[in-house]
Amino acid sequence: MSDEAAIMADGSISAGNSAPPLTFSNAKTGVTRPLGAADVLPAEAGAALERGPAATIAACVRDGLLHPGQVAADAGTRIAAADRKLDAFSVLRDEQVTVESVGLMERDDLDVLPLAGVPVVVEHGVPLAGEPVPWGPVAAADDPVVARLRAAGAVVMGLVAAPELSRWVTSAGAERVIRNPWNPARNAGSAAGAAVAAGLVPVAHGCDGLGAVRVAAACCGVFGIKPGQYTVPGTGPWSSLVENGVLATSVDDAALALSVLAARPGLAEVDPPGRLRIGLAVDPPSSLLRVDRHWTAAARTAASVAAAVGHSVRPTALPYGNALLAASLRWLALGARDARALPEPDRLSRTVRQRLALGRTVHRLRLARPAQIDRVEARLLEFFEHYDVVITPTLAAPPPPARAWHFRDRPATLLTSARFAPFTPLWNLVGWPAVSIPMGMHPGSGTPVAAQLAGPPGSESTLLRLSAQLETRRPWQRTAPEARPGRFRR
Repeated sequence: MSDEAAIMADGSISAGNSAPPLTFSNAKTGVTRPLGAADVLPAEAGAALERGPAATIAACVRDGLLHPGQVAADAGTRIAAADRKLDAFSVLRDEQVTVESVGLMERDDLDVLPLAGVPVVVEHGVPLAGEPVPWGPVAAADDPVVARLRAAGAVVMGLVAAPELSRWVTSAGAERVIRNPWNPARNAGSAAGAAVAAGLVPVAHGCDGLGAVRVAAACCGVFGIKPGQYTVPGTGPWSSLVENGVLATSVDDAALALSVLAARPGLAEVDPPGRLRIGLAVDPPSSLLRVDRHWTAAARTAASVAAAVGHSVRPTALPYGNALLAASLRWLALGARDARALPEPDRLSRTVRQRLALGRTVHRLRLARPAQIDRVEARLLEFFEHYDVVITPTLAAPPPPARAWHFRDRPATLLTSARFAPFTPLWNLVGWPAVSIPMGMHPGSGTPVAAQLAGPPGSESTLLRLSAQLETRRPWQRTAPEARPGRFRR
């Protein structure tokens, strides 16, 4: 903007001179005039800011106090400046964004759009009309997830890089190393998480397979939710283990976005829940794994805050059994039989083709069987007869070094993933909801730590309401500070 202020992705107000001033028509008065700073942050926006920047932007756009074109221009400027370092975006939609954001003002339902004018990003691989799919041709139509975001008034700024077929939690593809905005020497978990943590957008879509959304949220100090199976439209042949989730700088914004993706407006309401029975389970799924004490402390902190607001909290142990092995085998087999049906499977990298061949072997030997999931789920159902929510560390260690994990040998990559993120796969295996919520900083890596909250099928609202309670009592810095040279440790 020239002299105007802008609502940033972290909820702060910033002035700049990067985009020309725009005009808007106030639906209430019919007056058309230049957009000014007083319009960007009216008195009414104060309460909205407490809920999150996406909610603030949408409220101001709906009330005719903020022009979606200006919001998009500001977000585009931030992205252009920061992505030279992050390298998170695989597709930037500059021209389309201008047309789509300004076109929002012509919609008859603008005053009721839940995400009116909110800039978002989508993980590459989910079809976006007119944009190429990484392993196929240009998408002819939007994926249902994208269609719901656009119908709600969100502006898709671009596509962020994702690992081929969503198969790594440590990589965003063969050509990219996505660096953590808190410490560029460390991995970000995903490009979507990096984009939110860097303040480029307040909300991002992410695909969660074996925990990717929660892993990235934990690495980057933002909130992430993987809904339960069938809550949000699935991801084709991968829908048995992968869910479309949300990353956001606040719980309220994540709840708002999830309510859109799930077509369930009630999920946006995050008033405090009733008194919950909460289990604290800090032991890893295997005795062979070790958990960094700062990640254990993150779970204990979340449990302490929950107890302080009146919930019943008890130490416990989750009945993991062989869930980690079952999830790993199922992950190897995921999509192996369906990959040949992809539009252009030959465009997949050699590494992915090898992994798919291994998955076909798993299928042939019947190593991944439905009965494995049934046994795990039966134990969990018995566990949740005594608890409403369980709290664990989200990760077992700080993010690994930022490097091209895509090219490293398979055993090294799999071992790193297992040591790094053993707590998240269980909930993908059974298809139950889980979230990651920031709970402080790791003094050694200079990156955030986080707690994972999980519950039985249908507990998305409970998890969001409890998370909002924890956020109120223990708020976090919504975006990473600008990197200072020389202060990062591996």
